[in-house]
Amino acid sequence: MDQKILQERKKTIYEFICDDLYVPMKAKEMAMVLGVPKDRRQELMEVLDALVADGKIEVSSRGKYAKSEGKFITGVFSAHPRGFGFVSVDGEDEDIFIGEAQVGGAFHGDTVQVSLLSDGGHGRRREGTITKIIERGTNHIVCTYEKSRTFGFAIPDNPRFGKDIFIPQERAKGAVSGHKVVVELTDFGGEGKKPEGKIIEILGHINDPGTDILSIVRAYDLPVEFSEKIMNQVERVAGEVSTADMAGRMDVRDWQTVTIDGEDAKDLDDAITLTMEGENYKLGVHIADVSNYVQEHSALDVEALKRGTSVYLVDRVIPMLPHKLSNGICSLNAGEDRLALSCIMTIDAKGNVVDHVIAETVVNVDRRMSYTGVKKILEDKDEAEIEKYEELVPMFERMRELAAILRKKRMKRGSIDFDFPETKIILDESGKPVAVMPYERNVATKIIEDFMLIANETVAQDYFWQELPFVYRTHDNPDEEKIRKLATFINNFGYSIHIGQDEVHPKELQKLLQKIDGTPEEALIARLTLRSMKQAKYTTVGTGHFGLATPYYCHFTSPIRRYPDLQIHRIIKDNLRGRMNAKRIEHYERILPEVAKHSSEMERLADEAERETDKLKKVQYMSGHIGEVFSGVISGVTEWGFYVELPNTVEGLVHVTTLTDDYFHYSESTYELIGEATGQRYKLGQKVKVVVAGTDAFMRTIDFRVVTDLESEEN
Repeated sequence: MDQKILQERKKTIYEFICDDLYVPMKAKEMAMVLGVPKDRRQELMEVLDALVADGKIEVSSRGKYAKSEGKFITGVFSAHPRGFGFVSVDGEDEDIFIGEAQVGGAFHGDTVQVSLLSDGGHGRRREGTITKIIERGTNHIVCTYEKSRTFGFAIPDNPRFGKDIFIPQERAKGAVSGHKVVVELTDFGGEGKKPEGKIIEILGHINDPGTDILSIVRAYDLPVEFSEKIMNQVERVAGEVSTADMAGRMDVRDWQTVTIDGEDAKDLDDAITLTMEGENYKLGVHIADVSNYVQEHSALDVEALKRGTSVYLVDRVIPMLPHKLSNGICSLNAGEDRLALSCIMTIDAKGNVVDHVIAETVVNVDRRMSYTGVKKILEDKDEAEIEKYEELVPMFERMRELAAILRKKRMKRGSIDFDFPETKIILDESGKPVAVMPYERNVATKIIEDFMLIANETVAQDYFWQELPFVYRTHDNPDEEKIRKLATFINNFGYSIHIGQDEVHPKELQKLLQKIDGTPEEALIARLTLRSMKQAKYTTVGTGHFGLATPYYCHFTSPIRRYPDLQIHRIIKDNLRGRMNAKRIEHYERILPEVAKHSSEMERLADEAERETDKLKKVQYMSGHIGEVFSGVISGVTEWGFYVELPNTVEGLVHVTTLTDDYFHYSESTYELIGEATGQRYKLGQKVKVVVAGTDAFMRTIDFRVVTDLESEEN
């Protein structure tokens, strides 16, 4: 239904329901009262569903519609494998708990209407019951197929979809037991009846190389292939920069320029120049001008917006833009002329940006450097590497110097740096994990991080004060109650944080992290501090970035792999070229809220998919180490056991039922399991030795058991 027509009909129906003479009635009764013909009643249902979703009207468990009195809430249901779940409400931090008996047939991801059973308060979570399923979150589920003689069952890969799906034999598409399949739901089932579906795609056998990751790709509905129309458009993009392309641009091709990336990186979208002007540093951060080749509203642009971000899985990259673009004309390859959008900053000895220019430029990179190579020069003092890049060494020394100044300034204002190691997983040719290790930051990765941060901050500040439509990267202040809980907890260790006027300054959390550095409780308190903070997101209003302790921040530096960066580049170029008139401002004000919202959603989806592939490969890796003993640190404590993280970043669960030497109670206030008879404690940050007891590839879980003294001696 056309949006304008929908809005008009919503207004009409809402006024009808709000009439003093109106009594709650079902949709069928309403249609009769309003004289809606039978062939138009589906349209009435659309209007009613839209009003329910807006929270303007409510529908009872008997299907009667009435004006909303605030007791019904609309949100998205997240199911738990154990049957219960939570409903998240847009704009609210606190989810609503839904007991197993109150799920009302909802599936994971459904948009639902909830009736509150309790308002929470006193630190307790709100509870509710699902009264209506407004919109199904998905009707395609990735499953493992099990065939019987006359029919089959599809077992969802995602344990949050807790019910097997009945597949009639004629709808099995020839699948056999062990096939990974995509199932389209034809019936969501109900009381005493299983959901029913049909197989629409066979991904491969569970034991075939690559099928495991492909299953996750399909489960998250990540688009892999680009359409023929898009690829034809890419083919028409020029392979070289022409003289016409360079017209009107600042020519910085004679500046000493490098890219610094990982060894296997192919899309090089940022290059660096650094010189001295008296006592000041002149830092150039040059970003590939992707917007020159991805025109607004083109098929390529529509697809890039839909994807929102590149997705980096353990064995593949699902790019936002086709590789021919991202690895070709949009990659700042050494020795080739390339178009860029540059932020050139003059920075004093204290790290203040005293002047800057944002300009369209032409660059030509001198050398393609790797993080490892720069580390060899700056940290390892590798003579062969220093000789190989002799002409660049002075610039690398200046880079280290400036990066340290910028970092010190950031730390001084309160920027929070959580230095948890990322995971690096090495696979063999068949996709089997052969090594899992922490990916440590080094001097080179920190240099690039510091330079990208200052460029993003400078661009955001510039456009904030120009008061033009823009996409910011914002990070809201932590939830007051979570911070107060953190403050109460750290008092047990003799630490405190100052909370002023119901909010905490980032510097307080930074000081806390500095105090606990190197202490036994460091891991515990650092994790709890991280959990107390909110997620960063894209917004059209620059409300600041709490974690970085800056009032101005955006994502400007990665237009190849993030759509908000590409969108920002278009805004900047319109402004630089004098095209930012009232019509363009109105255009951006109209489209940017949805761009920001969708980009935030796709970023979270990509993060989840990346985590799932990492978890899967970690489980596969640890399945080859059953019975082996490892030392680790307790990273999480719950009433059902505690999680232990190994030095290689693998995490597993020690279930409380395996702690047979005592009966353990969970202390929520101190995050501990405490033995009833012995008083033995298991708490966050504690070092323990565990044996790998088992793995479950389907559930993607690893089970540990605390080792006995005898097992410890044997190992």
